[in-house]
Amino acid sequence: MDAEFNVNSSNRDTHIHPCYVSENETYMFANNPSVMCVSLYIFLGLLSIVTLCGNLLVIFSIIYFRQLHTPTNYLILSLAVSDLLVGILVFPFSMAFTVTSCLNYESLFCKIRDTFDVTMCTASILNLCCISIDRYYAVCQPLTYRMKMNAKITVVMILFTWGVSILIGIAIIIAGFSQGTCEDECSVDIIAANTMGPVFSFYLPAVIMLCIYFKIFLVAQKQLKSIHNTNCLDRKPGTTVSRVEKKATKTLAIVMGVFLLCLTPYFICVVFQPLYHSPPPVPVIETLNWLTLSNSMLNPLIYAFFYSWFRSAFRMIISGKIFQCDLTNSRIS
Repeated sequence: MDAEFNVNSSNRDTHIHPCYVSENETYMFANNPSVMCVSLYIFLGLLSIVTLCGNLLVIFSIIYFRQLHTPTNYLILSLAVSDLLVGILVFPFSMAFTVTSCLNYESLFCKIRDTFDVTMCTASILNLCCISIDRYYAVCQPLTYRMKMNAKITVVMILFTWGVSILIGIAIIIAGFSQGTCEDECSVDIIAANTMGPVFSFYLPAVIMLCIYFKIFLVAQKQLKSIHNTNCLDRKPGTTVSRVEKKATKTLAIVMGVFLLCLTPYFICVVFQPLYHSPPPVPVIETLNWLTLSNSMLNPLIYAFFYSWFRSAFRMIISGKIFQCDLTNSRIS
């Protein structure tokens, strides 16, 4: 069935989507989609496939290889599950019934789509926050790390993450979360949903992550300085320290840079959108929404491919070695 919805004539020209046509002030999905529309859906389909494959590799690696059964990797597993669900549930819903339709056409389908979107993306963000907490104890308090970040505490963190994500997803949809503009005036519930939702789903975890990674960076700098002072008479160690320092800085920059680049534009747009007199074009909103979703594709690259043991595990899986013999107890590096 073709989705259709009414739009204001004053905004009709500025809100045209490449996959929709306008007839008598009504948008309908084009029966003969344009080349741009087909190209767009091919690109989004490939994005979904890469997201699924990358996160499936992470999940299977952690479950299969016993060496990877650690508290830290359990958090990465939870992150991969949330990102996998984004690829399975959110991507197809968003492709089948785009943001364009849901901006102007309220339906149960739209509410289900938005609930999945908010819940899974929130779970992904909160899992990233948990990983940063784990890294804090590993770097800043290594002597008490195993006691403070054991398997039981990790399970509690994962359950808390998913519980909060589900509650936020349901609550802000019930309150009337809107990715679109408000006709006449926004209700208090919609303004609250568009403000409180992003605060708990993004801004608060983002601030926590920034503070934690900044603290990790300061501690790493202090440790490097201590090593440098110990070997101050030898120039070669100084060169080594410089390389380590550069690598640590680059890693933290990639972690936070990609996260903020993908999510910040969309959440800024969402918070201020109900206040706009002249709303941003729908293609802009859709682009920001898909940029946010693309973080689920990039997470496996940042948090898994970065580690050598994951790369080794991926090679064994992709090459089919795990089907030739039992490698669950094999040593990977």
